[in-house]
Amino acid sequence: MSRFAEVVVLAREAMEVMEHLTVPAPEREWHQCFTPVDDSVFEGTCNGSSDCYLWVAQFYRRNWTGLLAHLEGLEWPDPHSVQVMIRDEEDDLFGLWMMIDGHLTEIHLARTERLPDPESITGGVLKRVDRYEADGG
Repeated sequence: MSRFAEVVVLAREAMEVMEHLTVPAPEREWHQCFTPVDDSVFEGTCNGSSDCYLWVAQFYRRNWTGLLAHLEGLEWPDPHSVQVMIRDEEDDLFGLWMMIDGHLTEIHLARTERLPDPESITGGVLKRVDRYEADGG
């Protein structure tokens, strides 16, 4: 079954921690790899520093079920800097998870609601509630 989702991981000093997720691994549930985004992207140069703090991946199947638990279990050098943003196919916007007391916890975003869906890896579809108010519906 096809199901697109974009995932962004932000974390300081986590190059070594994320390295294994940038290469294929047959033992993982998912086959997609994260791509590191270094500061050269923001500078518009090819001379980025070696300190990467952002990784992106697009999943095209519903095979990334264990990703949040996997990320939660990593030995982060700075766990307070870890943020995971996920936009599943039907979400209006990215949801945000942060490491709180050792667990990746979804952070409620203003003017949003997650409509429960037991089939969803994130627990439901994230909708902007003010979108429908502005449309008159």
